[in-house]
Amino acid sequence: QVQLVESGGGLVQAGGSLRLSCAVSGSFFNIEGMAWYRQAPGKQRELVAYITSGGYIKYVDSAKGRFTISRDNAKNTVYLQMNSLKPEDTAVYYCHADIRRALGYKTSGYWGQGTQVTVSS
Repeated sequence: QVQLVESGGGLVQAGGSLRLSCAVSGSFFNIEGMAWYRQAPGKQRELVAYITSGGYIKYVDSAKGRFTISRDNAKNTVYLQMNSLKPEDTAVYYCHADIRRALGYKTSGYWGQGTQVTVSS
C-alpha cells in the first residue's frame, strides 16, 4: 500500500520560513510528478508547485521567488521550502504524487493527509 506522509507545517509569523516534507512509502515501481497543493478555508484546492522526475518545475505565480520545490529520488521525498511567508499563505498543504505501481502500468495519483500552515500577521 502506498502512503504519503507530510511533515513540517506549523505556526509562523509573517516573513518567516517553513520547510515541508513528504515521504512516499510502500510498494511501487517509480514516481513521476510530485507536487504541493494548498487549500485555504472556503477556497478550492490549488496547485502551488510541481516537479517532474526529470526536474522540470512549475510554480503558481504567488509562490514564485518565495517557494522552492525539490525532490530526493533516493529517499522518495519531495520538499517545499517556503520563505517570506504571508498571512495569505495560510492553508492546509497537501502533497500529491503520480506513482506507477508496476512496470507497464499507468500512473495513479496519491494524496497525503495534509499539514496545516498558519502565518500570523
